[in-house]
Amino acid sequence: MTAAERPPIGEAARAFGVVFGPSVVLDTAAGAALASTVHALRGHRRPSRGAALACGLIGGYLAVGRPLMLHWGATCEELRAALPGDELVPDYTTQSTRAVTIDAPVEAVWPWLAQIGQDRAGFYSYEWLENLAGCEMHNADELRPEWQSREPGETVRLHPRTGLPVARFEPNRVLALEGWGAFVLEPHGPGCTRLIARGRIRHSLASLANALLMEIPHVVMERKMLLGIKERAERAHIAAQRRTAQATPAAEAVHA
Repeated sequence: MTAAERPPIGEAARAFGVVFGPSVVLDTAAGAALASTVHALRGHRRPSRGAALACGLIGGYLAVGRPLMLHWGATCEELRAALPGDELVPDYTTQSTRAVTIDAPVEAVWPWLAQIGQDRAGFYSYEWLENLAGCEMHNADELRPEWQSREPGETVRLHPRTGLPVARFEPNRVLALEGWGAFVLEPHGPGCTRLIARGRIRHSLASLANALLMEIPHVVMERKMLLGIKERAERAHIAAQRRTAQATPAAEAVHA
């Protein structure tokens, strides 16, 4: 990134505060509680109630909360399944698999997924929060033909200054992004679809930073995105069915 492309210090600080601020506060509080507990135990003293409660919450989060967060909405079969895009990050530390059932066929869901991106339809998530971080996001409620195609290597913008390259773009099946993972569509019975988001973090120091700073905000935003696609696809599919039903009697009357 050139000097001209770097964001102003104030803009960068605001984005950092919005994205990482809550995690930094939680991590600091957790670290203080653990340090206080260890110090008390070394001195053969009982930890304070506050420190003990905090340590209990940390244990509960690691044992129950974090696994639920990483696997929101996914079935046991989906957690174990190999999905398109897994090959992009074969050596990983953490894997998340989140999913939602959409009452619309795959071909009615795909167009909404195909047009994601900061410079296109947005991510159907918390727009106000993304814009607080300087993303300049505008979530679309309509489908645009010019947003329905991507080429490998093309950047899906997450922010005006950054994004992830497209690794796979297979209509009605998968949108995979380099260095992260993929959104996958699976037929799920008559007229239904499973939208699965599979993300992976490589073995590196960055995986620790991700666990400490990114996991909680990521699940909040990605969950809303999946639900946003579900809402739009189902609404559009119902509207299309109504139009078809209304047109059928008219066509029958003409033929009669």
